[in-house]
Amino acid sequence: MDVSHILEDLNDAQRDAVAAPPGPVLVLAGAGSGKTRVLTHRVAWLVEACQISPLSILAVTFTNKAAQEMRGRIEQMLGFPVNGMWMGTFHSTAHRLLRAHWQEAGLVQSFQILDSDDQLRLIRRALKELNLDEGYWPPRQVQWYINGHKEEGRRPGDVADSADSQQRELRRAFSTYEALCQRFGLVDFAELLLRAYELLCNNEPLRDRYQDRFQHVLVDEFQDTNAIQYEWLKLLAHRHRRIFVVGDDDQSIYGWRGARVENILQFEKDFPGAMVVRLEQNYRSTGTILNAANAVIDHNRGRLGKNLWTEDDAGEPVRVYAAYNEIDEARFVIDRIQSWVDAGNRRSEVAILYRSNAQSRVFEEILLDVGMPYRVYGGLRFFERAEIKDALAYLRLLASRQDDPSFERICNVPTRGIGNKTMEQLRDHARINQVSLWDSARALMHAHELPGRAVTALTGFVRLVDGLAEEATDLDLADQVEVVLQRSGLLQHYRKEKGERGEARVENLEELVSAARNFEHDEDDELPPMAAFLSHAALESGEGQAEQWEDCVQLMSLHSAKGLEFPLVFLTGLEEGLFPHQRSMQEPGRLEEERRLCYVGMTRAMRQLYLSYAEVRRLHGRESYTAPSRFLAEIPDELMAEVRAGTTLQRTNWRVHETPAAGDGAGVSLGRHVRHSAFGDGVVLNIEGRGDHARVQVNFDEVGSKWLVLAYANLEVL
Repeated sequence: MDVSHILEDLNDAQRDAVAAPPGPVLVLAGAGSGKTRVLTHRVAWLVEACQISPLSILAVTFTNKAAQEMRGRIEQMLGFPVNGMWMGTFHSTAHRLLRAHWQEAGLVQSFQILDSDDQLRLIRRALKELNLDEGYWPPRQVQWYINGHKEEGRRPGDVADSADSQQRELRRAFSTYEALCQRFGLVDFAELLLRAYELLCNNEPLRDRYQDRFQHVLVDEFQDTNAIQYEWLKLLAHRHRRIFVVGDDDQSIYGWRGARVENILQFEKDFPGAMVVRLEQNYRSTGTILNAANAVIDHNRGRLGKNLWTEDDAGEPVRVYAAYNEIDEARFVIDRIQSWVDAGNRRSEVAILYRSNAQSRVFEEILLDVGMPYRVYGGLRFFERAEIKDALAYLRLLASRQDDPSFERICNVPTRGIGNKTMEQLRDHARINQVSLWDSARALMHAHELPGRAVTALTGFVRLVDGLAEEATDLDLADQVEVVLQRSGLLQHYRKEKGERGEARVENLEELVSAARNFEHDEDDELPPMAAFLSHAALESGEGQAEQWEDCVQLMSLHSAKGLEFPLVFLTGLEEGLFPHQRSMQEPGRLEEERRLCYVGMTRAMRQLYLSYAEVRRLHGRESYTAPSRFLAEIPDELMAEVRAGTTLQRTNWRVHETPAAGDGAGVSLGRHVRHSAFGDGVVLNIEGRGDHARVQVNFDEVGSKWLVLAYANLEVL
């Protein structure tokens, strides 16, 4: 049979991978190097050239969309459907296995899958059974704890005993939650994988059957696998060792949600004699963009190593813009986009990338102001985010106690014991007496028509709102917002939500303070500043995003950008403490993941790449003097050109210079290691103000984070 058509459109490295002999194969596929093509052609090669039945092939992807696209391409190449072939995500494959063997897995035949929200509700029930207060045991924190252990392959009995009472209670919650799942025939997403793995581990005949069935196992995005996923793959491929994995250690950016870059680094040890193929020819970006990205990622240690290249031209230099502040940065970016559009290009060819979701606010405001359509890819616009709506609801209730929607939204956020039954009584009383929920609450509290616990909860809420209103009376707008965030408990509530999601929510709330501080109140406006700001927020949230089919600018976080490409990319906020994020300086291995994230962002650009940073940034409610990101310093000068607003582009020997510290200029700057006579050694995370009032935030090794007045701190730069 002639199979030349399978190989003819491939480059040499791609052919080596597609036609690799049976056995373990690791394909290191650089950004834009055609990994999907290699996977689809590999399946076609196995079926046509090696005469392998599609029924003997298992292909695992990370999204259903990727699985559907791969299946379509394979069927187009083969000319016939491959319906019997197992192809899907880890979760869908595990689900299929459990449906077929529900009895052996210890499940009921009609078991149901819990999504994240349903899982949270069941966790709340478990906490209630244990009499654990949600205020002290936030359900999302418990959810993070349970899923984290399951993704590592651990049941409650596998969790080590701890003298820490908090850890003991979490383990009890884990056990109770598992008992509820078993009682009601429920399976969460993490359970799908763990239960499928345990099924094969504990049932030798079934394990033998599937090891024989799946003669070839193919895996996409291997660098994003977590512990249980890799164990599951090793188990299936153990007998025949015909496992073909495609991934890129330089694009492993999901460590915060359990992905382990160690899996791809460990592959050759787990499968001795594995063939390694590097896909280094890039079909997306210009030579200059690739060289700049290579230079950055080369600073990471422990890489498997590869160097992207292209046959295309070098292209234009990477442009660097030093903005005065975040508003100047946003205006510059949007001016450049307008020039791009004026030259006959489409807005949908442009992406604005940022490290923190809170950065989107300034871009959104200016895009709305100039009337340029945009879309926040994979997320909500700033004023549509749940935590921002919570904060605005508090502010609206302060402004008007008759605001029923705001009362309903936040009377039990954070949790304070005002349940559904109490709310039904309030609604009934309000409807019958034609009054607001606030007035109903006060009336029922004094009429003794509610249970004592409900009265206590409502009394606490009413006093909180009245107290906030009194405390905020003489404060300026930004300080009012800050007081509400602190005293309402919203900040503390979201800080308890572990992981990247919780941190993003806190950053967004802090950014709301910046929005209030930057809000320009029109003196001719009859509304007071707070009412005007709330109206502004309502109008902005009412301005709908552009539809997916519209020609609009794409805004997205760097994590959301993976897998996408755009002719013009703006990578913004390249400052120490923001990108790399300040927490990466505190946790081992996080700085390298931040660098991989930068590499991913840079390699999204096809023709033009802009990198920008601000000298002063008001973000998360604080104004900071920032230093350019170390990632900028890692790009060779000859690949970059500094650009200034309103002037022509000029090539320069651009180099990152350390921003002098506020105050006495003694060399203290962001990211610097310093020593304090009492607190010991630490790293500078933030600098605020200048002169005698300058402050620095230092994360000390022994005592944690401290704010110090620079003039009196006597810090020694190490």
